Amino acid sequence: MLFSVIVPVYGCREALCELYRRLTSSILSITDDYEIILVNDCCPQNSWELIEDICSKDHHVIGLNLSRNFGQMKAILAGLDYSKGDFVVVMDCDLQDRPEEIQNLYSEIIKGYDIVFARRKKRQDGILKKLLSGAFYKVYKYATDGNYDGAVCNFSIVRRNVVENYCKMREYHRGYVMYMKWLGYKQSIVDVAHDERYEGKSSYNLKKRFDLAVDLLTSQSDKILRLFLMGGFIISFVSFFSIIFLLLRKLLSDVPIGWTSLIATMMFIGGVIIMVIGVVGMYVGNIFMQTKNRPLYIVREKINR
Repeated sequence: MLFSVIVPVYGCREALCELYRRLTSSILSITDDYEIILVNDCCPQNSWELIEDICSKDHHVIGLNLSRNFGQMKAILAGLDYSKGDFVVVMDCDLQDRPEEIQNLYSEIIKGYDIVFARRKKRQDGILKKLLSGAFYKVYKYATDGNYDGAVCNFSIVRRNVVENYCKMREYHRGYVMYMKWLGYKQSIVDVAHDERYEGKSSYNLKKRFDLAVDLLTSQSDKILRLFLMGGFIISFVSFFSIIFLLLRKLLSDVPIGWTSLIATMMFIGGVIIMVIGVVGMYVGNIFMQTKNRPLYIVREKINR
């Protein structure tokens, strides 16, 4: 099979029929040897009904119904695990990623690249979302010593050997673009148009974005622990010389040290210790989740596979 298209489905039920129509039209301009894998991540709008209907009319469309909501990254992984195509496209279901841009991604990858990412020239997102995304990628770039562009999205096309190696990584906390870049294959970027969301609002609220950022940072890098270690040394260094200074001042000038400065210092150091323990706890929590070795997703039902 030449082509596979992976679409995690959560929300945006009304976009599915239009997405299917435009996807089919775009892929048929390249090949008639393809599959479209719609992964229902326990969509609250009951999108599985629409997926069943689409699958019954077109054997090129494969439906995977997950047993519960596992999250977008694991839904993408499920689609990749089941895909068969020599070239595999990953895109969102809300039609902000234009299906018509697949032709441009394909034209780039056949030049000899292994991975081609789509970069949104003009993001159709709110200012807050853009600012938070930019801030996260700056921190992530520092933490992982990598080079990441916040305008690059999950919309991409990759070769079969890349998919196979990506699927070998079974970390509980995972990111798609970051993991693909980590693999180190020959990569390229294509600028694409970015549309408004077809309907509704994104399910990624501020809390979910923050949780995802923390999970990715603490699962991909230990640099945060090193920063706290360095901060602990600096605080100890400053505290040591502050104690020497206060003792000399007391001995030479008979100036009372006072309880206020001692209590403030103890509270400051105590707060730092609690914060460090909390960060260490997040890393231990990641280890705990990983060592359970549970399946990253469970498929309840498959259609056309």
